[in-house]
Amino acid sequence: MLKERQRLLEAMINRRVGAGLRSARVLDVGCGRGDWLVWLQGLGVPDRNLHGLDLLADRIASAQQAHPTFTFVQANAEEFDAGDASFDLIVCSTLFSSILDPGMATRVARNINRILAPGGAIIWYDFRYRNPGNPHTRPMTRPRIKGLFDGLEPDLHAVTVVPPLARRLGPATGALYPLLAAIPPLRSHLAGLLSRSVERAAG
Repeated sequence: MLKERQRLLEAMINRRVGAGLRSARVLDVGCGRGDWLVWLQGLGVPDRNLHGLDLLADRIASAQQAHPTFTFVQANAEEFDAGDASFDLIVCSTLFSSILDPGMATRVARNINRILAPGGAIIWYDFRYRNPGNPHTRPMTRPRIKGLFDGLEPDLHAVTVVPPLARRLGPATGALYPLLAAIPPLRSHLAGLLSRSVERAAG
């Protein structure tokens, strides 16, 4: 599941950014342990340009200890005080599905829009279905995403076989996963880029 998502996103990021990754400024909103930043480091983003934001102090402390050359900040994403157009790539991974308050989601999206640079993109990965195992989430459908980021161009693809089903496969996962992934309704997440054109941002 992880490799499937990473292959898709790596191809999309390389098409959009290419060699620009070596100078891209990156922020992961809701960074947790910093796993997405490690992945982007592997794609060529320099350590000094990798930033993580999380509301929970213990997560930030653990991430900073594990990755001392990255920059981590404890802050509320609604109020994160970075300058306008500060980041070229902003990761939103299972972030908005965890925000149940529509007003809060709107404010977080507004702040992310503010700090996204002209020509930049949001790296998106989130549930498109309701998670029956976690009532404290909501599905992020295409209309909901468009409502939050109407000024950005979405290029989103359904990925990731419904996790409870994939887990039941056990040792058979490797053989059966590609077959299940070929059935669109079984893909539980949307992954891709929400891109800002230089022209639209300038206007």
